[in-house]
Amino acid sequence: MQHVILGNGIAGVSAAEAIRRMDPRAGITMISDEQTVPYSRPMISMLLDGSAAPEQLPIRAERFYEDLGVTALLGKRVDAIDLQARRVALAGRAPVPFDRLLIATGADARRVEAQNDGLQNIFTMRRREDVQAMLAALGGTRRALVLGGGLVGFKAAYGLMKRGCRVTMLITSAYPLSMQVDETAGKMILDELLHHGLEVRVGVSVTAFEGRTSVSGAQLSDGGKVACDMVVIGKGVTPALDFVPLDRIDVDLGIRVDKHLETGAEGVYAAGDVAQCTDIARGRPWINAIWPEAAAQGRTAGMNMAGRAVAYRGSLGRNVMRVFDLDVMTLGLVDPPDDGTCTALTWQDPRRRMYRKLVLRENVPVGAVLINAVEQGGVLLSLIRNRAPLAIPPERLLEPSFNVRQLMGWG
Repeated sequence: MQHVILGNGIAGVSAAEAIRRMDPRAGITMISDEQTVPYSRPMISMLLDGSAAPEQLPIRAERFYEDLGVTALLGKRVDAIDLQARRVALAGRAPVPFDRLLIATGADARRVEAQNDGLQNIFTMRRREDVQAMLAALGGTRRALVLGGGLVGFKAAYGLMKRGCRVTMLITSAYPLSMQVDETAGKMILDELLHHGLEVRVGVSVTAFEGRTSVSGAQLSDGGKVACDMVVIGKGVTPALDFVPLDRIDVDLGIRVDKHLETGAEGVYAAGDVAQCTDIARGRPWINAIWPEAAAQGRTAGMNMAGRAVAYRGSLGRNVMRVFDLDVMTLGLVDPPDDGTCTALTWQDPRRRMYRKLVLRENVPVGAVLINAVEQGGVLLSLIRNRAPLAIPPERLLEPSFNVRQLMGWG
């Protein structure tokens, strides 16, 4: 049996290890457009802010491919998948045949539509090499412009501030982290960023960049201008799917898969940031592009590829982060649609800068936001993931003495 895995991120690595555990003799080929051993993508922001060294990023040893018995084709981007011939086409080499194929190519950074976006010192922050290029340009950087108020934008802004840059963040939404938190939490985070010296401008975007060879400024949608000698684009990602045959593999937000992570094409699987799985909180297909879900999907896909029928229970979005002096945890569906299907309960103590929100659907928790009160977030995560109904009136959440353990009648 010949297994081919496209991508060497945590989804691809987890799949390869699962296949090898179940079948010591199977052929495994991993193809990646990065020329390195697998590394922790979430840690590249720590490389930027100086809290991690380059040698701390790898998640597997240098001999990983050799020790696992994997043929590694690195620095190769897939051109096409020929499902009829069961082979993968790569530029500059012979096609790679497969019996089972896993698409785990992750996502590419989303660019912005603005004039002169090809100037030097305009970066995305998706790969280790992106951060290495940013660090190399820091010597001539005094003012940095960060586009986007999501996780990547915040981490880029924080890292550049720690490196001594004056940073301006532009956000098209009304508050930062709008895809992760609700309005109340978002405005608490905005106040925290401003308090610590980050210039944040909301409801505005870039229309053009200025400069001869390197960027020196940006023109804004409100008619204003910002001087900068570095730009970081943190506008999210798009699944890396340009090689996927859309007439044979169903693609929506990402590649649609069944409970075994198999696509509509027999023997072809998808996992990680390209895979659109059932979201436990939403109850419908969604992409939760986070590390632990990618790892779980990779393991599940690998076991199914090797012949063991294992169902993936669904994904659940969650994030834990520290925004200067705020601890923030988000779980599941934090900003539900206004269609009457969900109820949101909140509790807030402005003096202690604490905020709690619980989203319920028919007495079952489907989402939560915790700020500076995150200690019992793991219990809430378990309740949401297991679709567990509450054993007490949900209004108890509004009490200052509320204890998450009481949700299941535990105390």
